[in-house]
Amino acid sequence: MNHLKKIYCRTFQTGLKIALPFLPYRKPKIVNSVKALPEVIQKKKCSKVLIITDAGIRKLGLTARLEKALDNAGIPYCIYGKTVANPTTDNVAEAVALYQDEGCDCIIGFGGGSSMDCAKATGARIAKPKQSLAKMKGILKVHKKLPLLMAVPTTAGTGSETTLAAFITDAQTRHKYPINDFSLIPRYAVLDPKVTLSLPPFITATTGMDALTHAVEAYIGNSTTYGTRKDALLAVQLIFENIYTAYEDGNNVEARRNMLHASFYAGCAFTKSYVGYVHAIAHSLGGEYNVPHGLANAVILPMILEAYGEKVHKKLARLAVAAGVADKDTPCEEAALQFIQAIKDMKKHFGIGDYIPEIQETDIPKLAHYADKEANPLYPVPVLMNGAELEPFYYMLMEEKTS
Repeated sequence: MNHLKKIYCRTFQTGLKIALPFLPYRKPKIVNSVKALPEVIQKKKCSKVLIITDAGIRKLGLTARLEKALDNAGIPYCIYGKTVANPTTDNVAEAVALYQDEGCDCIIGFGGGSSMDCAKATGARIAKPKQSLAKMKGILKVHKKLPLLMAVPTTAGTGSETTLAAFITDAQTRHKYPINDFSLIPRYAVLDPKVTLSLPPFITATTGMDALTHAVEAYIGNSTTYGTRKDALLAVQLIFENIYTAYEDGNNVEARRNMLHASFYAGCAFTKSYVGYVHAIAHSLGGEYNVPHGLANAVILPMILEAYGEKVHKKLARLAVAAGVADKDTPCEEAALQFIQAIKDMKKHFGIGDYIPEIQETDIPKLAHYADKEANPLYPVPVLMNGAELEPFYYMLMEEKTS
């Protein structure tokens, strides 16, 4: 990256960091069970609910407890269940039409990050019916209060129930972009471990490593606060203490609960302190090839941490102590390398590889351009890189083809 662009990026990031204490960040109110949502809905005087989820969630029957609770309370609802892995502008348009046709006045995003992102974007389009999602791309373009938005995460990973961001993929161009606004933060987050019990082991692993990526990228960035550092360290500790148990024994309610809280804390950390190039690259792959976001993050994370080098050794050493893979008196570089190795070991244990086979070499300049546009100047990364400097990572992610 040239010197002038570096100055621009760091100036932009410094300005945001200075503004942090004055911005209207808030944490959602935590609800411990979906059974408590009817009381929230009645208290807010809402009359009909739109539940936004996906086909997999419906097939597993995970919405059944929520539906029963709403039925018992006499609260009518309808369900949009077509959200895809990287929600598209078409998904949002369909959900908005259902909301309006059915006369709904509140929204529940039920599922992984995709369902919650779709719910947020649906709320944004309802709040601003004359503006396209593309026009809301970027920072603080919504400005309007959304209908009551509640989030029920079924994976302990995305942290979307805490964040001000929604990532949407243009159905025509496949470009995936963020919409960031304080109004997108859900009012309530339901951390109910029972809705995560049916999560298959591999998705438990990849979504858990998604939460780990959030915590790590938030912690090693240049725009941390006391609160975000505390949340990130706690998230890392909880993940290392519980992810293996949740993976091996999916019915362990305590491990599931702890992973949900880890995801929540990681979400609180990165919604203020942002993420970095791991996410920027992962989003470009999700938009172009529909690669699941948690899987992409898990594959990419150690590669980027190694590329940052000594710039992140001190911070990774603190994370290593929180994770229980190094002692406080371990030299920083050694502890940092132990932390990166622990992530590699985690990937291997979960059967997560080192490649994204979908990548086409001809797409790499476009993918790197998308990652550059997303990350710079917004993400306060430890080491700045432009599109050309990001391209080699895509080549590293390409699986070697044997003739």
